Amino acid sequence: MGSSSGQYDLSFKILLIGDSGVGKSSLLVSFISGSVDDLAPTIGVDFKIKQLTVDGKRLKLTIWDTAGQERFRTLTSSYYRGAQGIILVYDVTKRETFTNLSEIWANEVNLHSTNQDCVKMLVGNKVDKDSERFVTREEGEVLAKELGCLFFECSATTQKNVHQCFEELALKIMEIPGLLEEGSTVVKRNIIKQKPEHNNSNGGCCS
Repeated sequence: MGSSSGQYDLSFKILLIGDSGVGKSSLLVSFISGSVDDLAPTIGVDFKIKQLTVDGKRLKLTIWDTAGQERFRTLTSSYYRGAQGIILVYDVTKRETFTNLSEIWANEVNLHSTNQDCVKMLVGNKVDKDSERFVTREEGEVLAKELGCLFFECSATTQKNVHQCFEELALKIMEIPGLLEEGSTVVKRNIIKQKPEHNNSNGGCCS
């Protein structure tokens, strides 16, 4: 009965971006394992894999988590390659992290994202700290519209809306045929890569 963990219908690459300290890693850990201990800042890039079923399809999500610090920005172009979903995270208690999404991170996405159809989502994290909130839900919604993003507010700590974020993103990706092709061809491409060793007749010099 149980399907083996290696089987899935679609594979998606999803990125988490935003300033350092907004809770990108916490969101990811909350989604994957359901608990968030105090996490050290991500150094460079980290990724985790989560398999889930959405709308009857078995999905494999590879979720990449980046360091928000300036000095790691050079890693970005390869990091964005082939991503079907991008989650831009800010902290509702720190206005600067919200401003930076529109002034810095949205530009990074435009600069590096290789998929025109890539689904973007704006996420306001840390809504459990409502008394310290500096960014209203309405402001988040307005920016999401401006940037053409889906919008969620959530809390990695209480897990409020965390699963919904990722599931909604996956559902939206599944509505876009171009992204699905990309998601399913990854496996095929790897198979093709292994073949060429046999025929060395077409030396690459004059192609």
